[in-house]
Amino acid sequence: MAKTFKNFIGGKWVAPVSGRYFQNRNPADTRDVIGRFPDSGAADIAAAVKSAQAGFELWSRTPAPLRGDVLRRVGDILVARKEEIADAMTREMGKVLAETRGDVQEGIDTAYYAATEGRRLFGRTVPSELRRKWAMSVRRPIGIAGLITPFNFPMAIPTWKAFPALLSGNSVILKPSEDVPHTAHLLVEILLEAGLPEQVIQLVHGGEAAGRALVSHPRVPVISFTGSSSTGSAIGEVCGRMHKRLSLEMGGKNAMIVMDDADLSLALDGALWGAFGTTGQRCTATSRLIVHRKVHDRFVARLVDAAERLVLGDGRESRTQVGPLIHAAARDKVEGYLDPAVLQGASVVSGGSRPRSARTANGFFYRPTVIDGVKPGSRLATEEIFGPVLSVIRVGSYEQAVRVNNEVQYGLSSSIYTGNVNLAFRALEDLQNGITYVNAPTIGAEAHLPFGGVKQTGNGHREGGWEVFDFYSETKVCYVDFSGALQRAQIDTYDV
Repeated sequence: MAKTFKNFIGGKWVAPVSGRYFQNRNPADTRDVIGRFPDSGAADIAAAVKSAQAGFELWSRTPAPLRGDVLRRVGDILVARKEEIADAMTREMGKVLAETRGDVQEGIDTAYYAATEGRRLFGRTVPSELRRKWAMSVRRPIGIAGLITPFNFPMAIPTWKAFPALLSGNSVILKPSEDVPHTAHLLVEILLEAGLPEQVIQLVHGGEAAGRALVSHPRVPVISFTGSSSTGSAIGEVCGRMHKRLSLEMGGKNAMIVMDDADLSLALDGALWGAFGTTGQRCTATSRLIVHRKVHDRFVARLVDAAERLVLGDGRESRTQVGPLIHAAARDKVEGYLDPAVLQGASVVSGGSRPRSARTANGFFYRPTVIDGVKPGSRLATEEIFGPVLSVIRVGSYEQAVRVNNEVQYGLSSSIYTGNVNLAFRALEDLQNGITYVNAPTIGAEAHLPFGGVKQTGNGHREGGWEVFDFYSETKVCYVDFSGALQRAQIDTYDV
C-alpha cells in the first residue's frame, strides 16, 4: 500500500482539511506509486498563513548571519544525502540521474551562496545635505513569501526561491507542483533538521485550489511563481489588484544559432543536450535551431543520426539518456504539434512517435523529434512545446538569424555557435533575451548569477544571484539629525 504524506503546517505534519488525496506516480512506470499526497485548499492555506505570520515575527528578528548559518547546514545535509535525493527525484520526475544530481547540486550551491549573503545584506550610507545629520538605507524583510514551483526542477527551483526568501528574514509557504510533491517533502524535512524554526516554513500540497488560495490571501504580500505564461498572467492580475510584490518566471522559445563558421561537432553536442536534456522540459530548453544555409544539410544529417541513437528509459538505469515526459497530458501536447495542420510544410526527419519497447511501455515516453523546414512565424517556431521537439529553421545570414530569434513573444535564453569573436559580441548585444550563451547551448544557468528573461518570459525580476535578495527585501531609509535644532531639507540647505 502506498505511503500517505501530509502537509507541514503550524509545526506539525497534518492531514488536509478536506481529507482528499492524490496519487504521485513514477512517469517512467505508472505502476509505481510513490505515495498519496494532500489535495489541499483554502482552509489549509489559511492555517499555513496563521502559522507563517507567527514564524515571521520570530525569524525576522533573527540576525541575518544566523539565518545564513541555518542555510549553510541545509547545504551540508544536501551534500550528505545527494545520491538518495537524486534517486528519489528521478523516480518522481523522470529525468536521468546525472541531471537530478545536478538538480541537488544547484540546491547545495544556492544554500552556500545564500548563507554568505547573511553578512552582505548591504544598505548604503550616504552624505546628508544638512550639517550634523546622518543618512542611510537598510534592507528589511517583507513578511510571508508564497512560493509556487514547477515540476521540472523539483529541488533547484524551490531552493532558488526559498533560500533567498528565508535569508532575507521572511517566512515561507511552499506550494510545489502536484507532479513532484515528494521532493518538496524531503526539502522541508532537511530545513527542519538544519534548525529552521518550525513556523517559518509551511508546506501545502495540492493543485489549482491551493495555488489560487495562496495567491489571493491578503496576508501574503510576496508571491514568486514559475510556470506557464497563461497562469502567470492570471496571477499577475490578482497580485496587481492586491498590491502584492510578484516575481514571474514563465515561458521560453529559446533558439540556438549555428553559423557557417561554427565548430559543428561542438554545436551538435550542444543541440542534443539543449533540446533533449530533461526531455525538453526546461524553460531554457533549445526549442529552435537556427542554422546557416551553408552548413544546414550537413549539420541536420548529423543531428538526425545522433538523435536516433539516444536511449530512452528509466532515468535510474545507467544507459538511459532521455527519460519520460511528466504525464500523459504533456505527451498529448507534444503529439499535437505533429499534426499536418501544424507542420505547415515542415517535415519530421527524426522521431515523431512513441517508442515501442518493453523498457518504455508503461511510461510517458516520446522519441526525440527533429522537424526540418520550419517557417519563421509558424506555431512550431513561436509556441513553447515543453517536450523533446526541436524545430529547425534555415537562414542565410547573421542578420536574419537575429530577426528570427527576436520575433517570438518570449525572451529567456539564446545561444550562438561561431568562431568569429566580433560576431559573438554582436550577438550578446543583438539577441533579445535575458541570457545569451556563446558556443554553448541555451541551458546551464549558474546559481550565483541572476536568472530570468524579457518580454513575456517574466516581469522584470530575477531568480538567483545578488538581484533576488532585492526582491525578497524592502529598502528602509533612516535619518539621524544630531544638530539639536530643526533642519528642513531642501529649504534650509539652499536658503539664501
